[in-house]
This record gives sequence, structure tokens and C-alpha cells, in this order.
Amino acid sequence: MIDVQNENGLWRVTLNRPDKANALTPEMLGQVATLAQQAHRDPELRCFILTAAGERVFCAGADVGRGEDMYAFTQSPLWSDASGAIAALPCLTIAALNGTLAGGGFALALACDLRISTPAAKFFYPVLKRGFLPQPDDVKRLAALIGPARAKLILMGGQKLDAAEALRIGLVERVLPLAEFDSFLDTLTCDAAAAKPQSIAAINRLFDDLNATQLQDCYTAAYEDDPAAIARITGRPQDAQAV
Repeated sequence: MIDVQNENGLWRVTLNRPDKANALTPEMLGQVATLAQQAHRDPELRCFILTAAGERVFCAGADVGRGEDMYAFTQSPLWSDASGAIAALPCLTIAALNGTLAGGGFALALACDLRISTPAAKFFYPVLKRGFLPQPDDVKRLAALIGPARAKLILMGGQKLDAAEALRIGLVERVLPLAEFDSFLDTLTCDAAAAKPQSIAAINRLFDDLNATQLQDCYTAAYEDDPAAIARITGRPQDAQAV
């Protein structure tokens, strides 16, 4: 149900369950977390792209058709494990939204650095009317991205946004036809593909609130290829570094 490719540290993970609107099962969430952790251990890691099969839906959220206790499923740590593993990656992460994003599917997309979508995509998170709570990480990331009021518009006001509105408020960074996704992704990852993994990790860390020692690690890793500094900024063991 999930396909993976890795070429030169450019990982591409595809939710492949289009007949079920790429809805997420517990097994799929566990696999996404495992793949992100495997990518994290890759010393050549440069980019991690998350996308899905089909032309209409990126992810319909949690799978409600297999008899799971949905209240238990929505509280499962699997959601934060998967999104947290993506958010922790020391590289450029991109959600290539081939269609509509709904419910728990937000967990994976919001964990990425960038989001691109098709013009026909819709964005909604209908937890309130179903009696569920959203994942806390989703609320924080959504509010950080588009502001608390707009986050409440989606989570509490039940509003469904189209791609144009999502672009206007900063929920996605680009809207373009699905046929142009691959060429645009090539453009987005071109610099990363040619860079040292530690340089990518260093720039990624510069977005954090760093102390002086952590800041120096970024420059030491990028400019001097120091294995100890690379290990500290990537979270990988010192003996598993690309230089």
C-alpha cells in the first residue's frame, strides 16, 4: 500500500491505495514512520517527497471501513509517530498533493517543509462534527502555518478550502497541474541533489532557535565536513555520515 524509491538520497514515498482514496490504516502509518526513520539513517539523505497514487485524492484521512474503533484510532500514537518522523528529517521535505487532503491526512502533509497541490484539490478536516479531536501536532503545525484564526476556520468552523484559497493563505506553496508535478519537483530538488547532505541539514537547522554552540555546529558541519558536528545536526551516529 506504500511504494518507496530512493535515488542519490532523494526519497519518494507514495501512498498507493487509490481505490480507498489513500485512506490511512494503522499499518500504513507505521510504515510511513519506519520509512522516514530509514531515510533519517541514510547518510546520503537530501530530500524526502511524500505523494500518493491517483488523480483526485491525496489522502482521505483515517480508514473507517475496516471496523477499527475510530475513537481509539484517532488517539493512537501512530499519527504523531509518523508525522514526527517526517518533521525530524534533516533534509528538504515536500508533500506533493495529487488531490484532496482530508482529516488525518493533514498529519503527514503538515509535517513537511513544503506543499504543492493540484488546482482541483480540496482541503478540510471534519473532526468536530464527527466527535473526534484532531492530533495536537496537527493543530500546532496548522496554526503556525496559517495562523490560529484560519486554523480554527478549518477545525472548528468546518470550512472546506479550494486550492486557490489554500495558496492565498499559505497552506500550500504552489498550485499546478498534476502533469507538471514531476518537472516542478525536479526543479525544487535540483539544488539539494547537487549539495552535500550536511549542507542541507545545516540550512534546515538554521530555521530553529539555536544557541551559539548549535549554530557553530551548522557551519562546522557544512564548511569543514566534521563528522562530530554532522552527527549533532543530523541526529545520525558519527560513523554513519556522508562527507
